[in-house]
Amino acid sequence: MFLLYFLLWIVFNGRITLEICLFGLAIAGALLAFSCRFVDYSLARERRVYRNGFLFLRYCGLLVTEIVRANVSAIRMILTQREEIEPVLVSFETDLKSQVGKAMLANAITLTPGTITVTLEGSEYTVHCLDESMAEGLQEGGFAAYIRKFEETI
Repeated sequence: MFLLYFLLWIVFNGRITLEICLFGLAIAGALLAFSCRFVDYSLARERRVYRNGFLFLRYCGLLVTEIVRANVSAIRMILTQREEIEPVLVSFETDLKSQVGKAMLANAITLTPGTITVTLEGSEYTVHCLDESMAEGLQEGGFAAYIRKFEETI
């Protein structure tokens, strides 16, 4: 929140000088103190957001990497005539606890080309994969590990 207040101060001023930055730091600090006192915001929540921010960036990097890999795999499958595409439905369970974590995993699977989360009931996922090779690694994939780390810090 402090960083957001400071960035808003800079944007509203339209330029960056030493005086504006120093005054912006003071204003952002005062607004954060006000938020902690009257809006039920805490510094522990602020630290948690900063700590999870880097974890979220790493998760986004993994997501982009997996999307690129799946795109290359799907393009290769489509362009090669010798391979038979065999769609498959895969069911697996996860140990994620929160509903948000389960939804994040379902969305990550669906965003990856060649896979679609068909159902999510409790902790059991049913995923449609374009080919059996795309089903490998769904259960023990890196997405669940990052989401588990999110759940531990919250």
